[in-house]
Amino acid sequence: MRKLRIFEHISLDGVIEHDKNYVYGGWTGPYRTPAGMAMLLEAYGTTFDLLVGRRTYDEWLGYWPNAGDFPMANAINAATKYVATHRPDSLKWGPVRDLGGDIIEGVRNLKSTDGPDLVLSGSISLTSVLLDAGLVDEVILIVYPVLLGKGKRLLSESFDARKLEFVSTATTPTGVMLNAYRHLGSMTS
Repeated sequence: MRKLRIFEHISLDGVIEHDKNYVYGGWTGPYRTPAGMAMLLEAYGTTFDLLVGRRTYDEWLGYWPNAGDFPMANAINAATKYVATHRPDSLKWGPVRDLGGDIIEGVRNLKSTDGPDLVLSGSISLTSVLLDAGLVDEVILIVYPVLLGKGKRLLSESFDARKLEFVSTATTPTGVMLNAYRHLGSMTS
C-alpha cells in the first residue's frame, strides 16, 4: 500500500502561491541552497510517483522536461505523473496516467496498489479535498522565513479542521525549515 505525502513550499503566514503579478515573484529563490536541495531530495525519497492537478501538470511541463540533468529534475521526470484532469487525451509528459472521473476513488484505488509513495506538490486544489477524504498520510511543509501577506493559502476556506502529529524538522543554513507531520484525522474524531 502506498503512502500519500503532501509537500508544500509555504511562507510563515501561510501563502504558498503568489499572484502572477505579485511584486515578490520568486520569493523562494534567495533561500535555495545545495544543502536545502539535498534535504528536500532525501524527504522525497529515492523513488516516488507524482500526484498533481492539471494546472500544476501544465506548469511543470513547461519547466521540468527541459530543466537539465540534476537529481531533482531526473527524479521528477522519471516519476509516473497521476493527473486530476478532465482532458486526459492531451497529457504528453510521461510516464503519465489520469485519475479518472472520480478523483477521490482514483486516489483511493491508486493508494491500494503496490508502488512507490505518492508525492503531491503544488496542486493546492487537491490538498484540502484529499485531506478531508482522509487519504493523506503525511504533510511536509517547507517553511520560508518570509511574511508575504497576500496570495493563495494552503487550504480552502471550507476546509474542516484536522489533527497532525509532529514527526521531524530540519533547517537549512538560510533558515528554511522542513517540517514533517503525520495526518491523524478529523478534529472531531
